[in-house]
Amino acid sequence: MRRLFSVEEKENFTVVSFTFDEFLSPDFLKKLVPPKVDFRKGVILSGRGPIWFYGYLIHFYHPSKFIAAYDPRLGGAVVVESHCDEHEVGDLIKV
Repeated sequence: MRRLFSVEEKENFTVVSFTFDEFLSPDFLKKLVPPKVDFRKGVILSGRGPIWFYGYLIHFYHPSKFIAAYDPRLGGAVVVESHCDEHEVGDLIKV
């Protein structure tokens, strides 16, 4: 499998993008090590993947300031978890 993740640092958040070049089975999670990020910033997840993969990443990045999922149809990322006053669940962050 080619490189799964790419990371792009922004001022207030980190974009963690992923792409797959083959089918993933759930046991893949047992050996997965997502990229480390600065938890003082938010995390935006971007990529096409199964819901269980997103669930795993949201749990993994739980300590971050906020977590949002990028939706190209909205032109931004929807906050799905927040530990700060700047962003509430349901907010759209333009990317």
